Amino acid sequence: MKDSRGFTLLEVLVATAILGIAVTVVLQLFSANLKAISASGDYVSAATKAGAKMREILSDDEFSEKTFSEVTDDGYRMDISITDTLKERTENLQVRLLEINLIIHWVRGTKERALTLRTMKVVNKEI
Repeated sequence: MKDSRGFTLLEVLVATAILGIAVTVVLQLFSANLKAISASGDYVSAATKAGAKMREILSDDEFSEKTFSEVTDDGYRMDISITDTLKERTENLQVRLLEINLIIHWVRGTKERALTLRTMKVVNKEI
């Protein structure tokens, strides 16, 4: 038999199959990363809008118990509720404690996503 150099057809096919599987796995990882980056971008945008709205609410001098909703131009819906909390602990004080809940909703594909911000604020009681 002649001593031949090179690869057999079977070796080339196995190497090509392994390379194809490796490329497929790498592409799936890139795809998953792109989806995660897109989703995190949505959450950052929602958190930015919700934070701005929360600062606007907290800077307001008039506080009363209320619940309301707003829809932004770019499709975000904000549900805001302002409620008195811990009334029994503040009844003998000159202040009251308000809990402010802000839930921002948005749609990504067919799923609705939501992010909740919650804070409390001490305000003077009306006499």
